[in-house]
Amino acid sequence: MNGFLLILLTVLAALLIDTRRRLARVERRLETLDRAEAPPPMRVADPPIVRRRPPAFPAALSRPARPRLDLESLIGGRLPIWIGGIALVLAGFFLVRAAIDSGWFGPGVRIALAALLAVVLAAGSELARRLPATRDDVRIGQVLAGAGVASAYGTLYLAAALYHLIAPLGAFILLLAITGAGLALAMRHGPPTAIMALTGGFLAPLVAGYDAAGVAPLIIYLALLLGALFALAVRRGWSWLAATSAAAGFGWTGFLTLALDGGERPVIGAFVVALALAATFALPASGARSLHLRIAPMALGLAQLFALAPILDFSPLAWAFYLTLAAAAVVLAWREERLVPAPLIAALLILVLLMMAPVAAMTGVAGLIVTVLFGGAGLARSREARNWAVLAATGLAGPLAVLQLGTPQLLPRPLWAIVALAVAGAGLWLAWRHRAPGEGRDPGLVGGALAAAAAGVLAIIALAGDGAVGVALALATLAMAEAARRSDSTPLATAAALPLAVGLVAAYRPLGDLIETLAIALPGEELAYRQVPPVADVLRLLLPLALAGLWPLRGERGFGRLTRPASIVVGLLSVSSAYALLKQPLAIADAAGFAAWGFIERAIITLVALAAAWALANRAPRAALVLAVAGLARIMWFDLFLLSPVFAPQSVGPLPVLNTAVLLPALAALICWRWPAKRLRLPALALMLVAALAVVRQAAHGTILTGPVGTGENWGYSAVMLLLALGWLWRGLVGDARDLRFAGLGLAMLVALKVFTIDVALEGLLRVVSFLGIGVTLIAISWAYTRFLKREPAGGQGSP
Repeated sequence: MNGFLLILLTVLAALLIDTRRRLARVERRLETLDRAEAPPPMRVADPPIVRRRPPAFPAALSRPARPRLDLESLIGGRLPIWIGGIALVLAGFFLVRAAIDSGWFGPGVRIALAALLAVVLAAGSELARRLPATRDDVRIGQVLAGAGVASAYGTLYLAAALYHLIAPLGAFILLLAITGAGLALAMRHGPPTAIMALTGGFLAPLVAGYDAAGVAPLIIYLALLLGALFALAVRRGWSWLAATSAAAGFGWTGFLTLALDGGERPVIGAFVVALALAATFALPASGARSLHLRIAPMALGLAQLFALAPILDFSPLAWAFYLTLAAAAVVLAWREERLVPAPLIAALLILVLLMMAPVAAMTGVAGLIVTVLFGGAGLARSREARNWAVLAATGLAGPLAVLQLGTPQLLPRPLWAIVALAVAGAGLWLAWRHRAPGEGRDPGLVGGALAAAAAGVLAIIALAGDGAVGVALALATLAMAEAARRSDSTPLATAAALPLAVGLVAAYRPLGDLIETLAIALPGEELAYRQVPPVADVLRLLLPLALAGLWPLRGERGFGRLTRPASIVVGLLSVSSAYALLKQPLAIADAAGFAAWGFIERAIITLVALAAAWALANRAPRAALVLAVAGLARIMWFDLFLLSPVFAPQSVGPLPVLNTAVLLPALAALICWRWPAKRLRLPALALMLVAALAVVRQAAHGTILTGPVGTGENWGYSAVMLLLALGWLWRGLVGDARDLRFAGLGLAMLVALKVFTIDVALEGLLRVVSFLGIGVTLIAISWAYTRFLKREPAGGQGSP
């Protein structure tokens, strides 16, 4: 009884929805009539209106009175009649229930009474159509017919499921008869009765036991029911009935796929194919115009076959089901170009199936069929619609990539190379067909180039092995960038970044090693070389991708819309490759190696980065500045703070001035000083000071700079700082460089502070020389600066 109540509630909801839909349609029609008959607005300059007697129209052409559509009419005039019909059905079943509870009659009599009620209701619907008192209100016939159909389904449920008076096969035959009668009544009474027939027809097998008579009778019943519903929908132009019937049919196939065992599921696959095709033809024939609605049956069928294939162990029958429906999608799209998304969905789903499929000959055969089916159809129609070109590119490169990379055991490497070259040729032909000027955005050009590039990469991998993937992707990037330049295609230049992105995925191991190297080096790990990726991985993966990415960035087009992110990726690849290669010659893997070469290696890497930044300063100023800042950060973080040779014993070289401790800051200062637009003058001055101090430190300690500061070293710092301050001041005064003058004055004041706070502790002549030197120097600075200030206004320069 609960199942029957659910049926009735569903019917009521459907009727309410249909009533609301029809009311809205009437309102829209009346609004259209109002707008059509409304007079045009009067303008000020129009001549006076001459009122004339309106012509007389026949009564048949006069405008009908607008019905009053409000909540009162809905509740008072429409709902009661349908609630009354449902009440009739419930009354009959409650009567049968009372007979059961009281034991008045046996099961046979109870069923007979229920069947009699259904017949009486159906006959009453026909009588209501003929009686003068009721024939003007079609709803009475509709509700009686719907109640009769619902009562018939409920009676069959009682007879078959509750009392087992009817065998399963007989129950299904009666279901078929009831459904046919319901559809016949729907032809006479309209959509409400059809809704009841549809609802009861699809729910009846559940209440009668869907597996009681076996799968074959159930499938036959569903096929006949759907066929009748589709025929009714086409004849009456009820696209809603066709769509609802198709949705209910796919609901049943999905349920049966999960509920039945493996031996019975092949029948479900065949039924899914038939249902998808029938619904695809029935929807447009019944008046459906929505593209999404017309594609939906094919998409649902493909999705259910996609779920069914693994359950069927990717058997030849499972592939046959899917490929049959995929071929049908191609044929339908061939007839009507608006349906091309259907084969696109089929192609994408089958690529996933090929990924999931086991290594078997049937998998390779399916891949070949898919390539010919989608690739061939797309190539043949690529000039007629954009989606066909997309289908061609997907069908050509997709199956090859999935099968060769996922199941390489299917073919020997030479055969894979031959197949890949054939696909590459087809992709090039597709791109060549769409090369015409002004078609730079054509998906045929972009898709064909991508398919050819992908197939070319797979051919190289098949011939040279997996180790050549970096070189293959680099060549693909260069080829696509060159094709973009020749065809003047920004989308193709953007697509050239795709092989680069794939290369990042392929290089996940060396990139992961470099990230780990950075993670342990930043806190100060001295032996970070142990985590650097092998040089072979750098040469085969990172370096080819970096060089290939740099080449398109030389031109104005670059990587199209992806130029900025591609530039960042290429920059990181270049820096990573250079860093990994520069770490290889010294290979510092133990404490002794770090003490002998650690500072020297860091200095080389830093100077290479700064030199590269200076070389790029005019061509790529942003990238150059980022690289320069990174080099300066290395000096500050590692060489002056974390791993400074003053604290961590490291060899800097025995030669005065010409040692690493002096050359590193001196050369870095020179690069910063020569930077365009004087943007790095302040770091240059700081590095000059570091170089001057390093001269004194190395002269005092030799190769290893650790140890305490002696008296001579302390005095030496004051001397070189004072000399450097005088040099900056002189250059600032002579060259009218304000920053140098200020830097010289500041450093001189700093030396004076040192003399009065630290050098005062010196003894003998050193203290005398310190105070004498700073005194004379400050006096000389004051004299020279005063003369400069007096001369500057005359020259028109103004006071500093």
